[in-house]
Amino acid sequence: MGATDEGQRSGIVMTKVYVSAVIPAPAAEVWRVVRNFNALPDWTPFVAESRIEHNAPPDQIGCIRNFRLRDGGVIRERLLALSDYDLSCTYAILESPMGVRNYVAKLSLTPVTDGDMTFAAWEAEFECAPEREAALIQQIGAGVFQAAFDALKQRFRR
Repeated sequence: MGATDEGQRSGIVMTKVYVSAVIPAPAAEVWRVVRNFNALPDWTPFVAESRIEHNAPPDQIGCIRNFRLRDGGVIRERLLALSDYDLSCTYAILESPMGVRNYVAKLSLTPVTDGDMTFAAWEAEFECAPEREAALIQQIGAGVFQAAFDALKQRFRR
């Protein structure tokens, strides 16, 4: 994580957030839950409601999910890639109250054969104002990605 020299000169920094977890369930079961681009309210603690704009299928590349957070914030994201082979999805934020630009994130799952569990990784790269970088890393890393992984761990608790 960190800022680039060029970004610091322009008043914008490029940063990266990475969070990983081991979910106590087979990757195929976890993928069935997280694959649906419109299902955030079903498996995350911070999303109140979600819809796919223009009634597009939630697995159609280019579809836009429009969701409301429990704190009232509204975020729109475009699905950029979805792979049932790699168990991953990539998306970009189009609108958000967080103050980020060029935000692209990828959620991926990898089977862990020892114990039939799932290694989950969620990473995002984005630009932001330097004075917001630390808070956004905390908000996105702990408040979004880790909170969602904790909810998945609870859901699949053995």
